[in-house]
Amino acid sequence: MSGVGPISQDWEPVVIRKKAPTAAAKKDEKVVNAARRAGAEIETLKKSNAGTNKAASSSTTLNTRKLDEETENLTHGRVPTELKKAIMQARMDKKLTQSQLAQLINEKPQIIQEYESGKAIPNQQIISKLERALGVKLRGKK
Repeated sequence: MSGVGPISQDWEPVVIRKKAPTAAAKKDEKVVNAARRAGAEIETLKKSNAGTNKAASSSTTLNTRKLDEETENLTHGRVPTELKKAIMQARMDKKLTQSQLAQLINEKPQIIQEYESGKAIPNQQIISKLERALGVKLRGKK
């Protein structure tokens, strides 16, 4: 590596400028100003929906109707009552708190609480960890 000098960065500053108005816009402006100077009457129009998303709202009524007509029940699976009771019972038999059980399976205590209250979405990996830690079979009764 001899002969190689110290590593230096030679960055050029980058200057970002706002885009100049296009030629057409300048031309329009010049025409309007010339007409003003000449005393001509100039009519200006204010765009009513400029800068808003109001134009897109016309399609929302169709989407709303589709949603209203939708009858399919889209909910996540929850922990069955038998499973939450089995987890609670096995934990009590081992004289473990929810936190201690969570530590045993390397999960947060909140996850154990959600499983025991039935709010969790069943995850086979977590259930198998619970089975190993508690020494109880929790699945396979269905």
